[in-house]
Amino acid sequence: MRIEGYIDHPIMKITVFKMENKYSIKFETDLYEQTYKLKTGSHLEGFDDVKQWADEGMQEKVLEHFNNMHLLSMKRNAELLPEEGEEFEEII
Repeated sequence: MRIEGYIDHPIMKITVFKMENKYSIKFETDLYEQTYKLKTGSHLEGFDDVKQWADEGMQEKVLEHFNNMHLLSMKRNAELLPEEGEEFEEII
């Protein structure tokens, strides 16, 4: 697998990889990542086609999904981690 290039974005790091007959587009933020794998074909032959696939509309959807991932993570942490201010047993 090799890096084909990067797509500029102010919030996410977007990296395009190529391996044999597949492209992988990896969207990353500080805590989360999403990867989409695409087979090359008649509509997807090069880096410019991949950039078109990952256009602004797709990037907005990816950011929405990151937000949902964050909310899910925060909810799960709240379920598993003790609340602040919880009293602890006194140790002597």
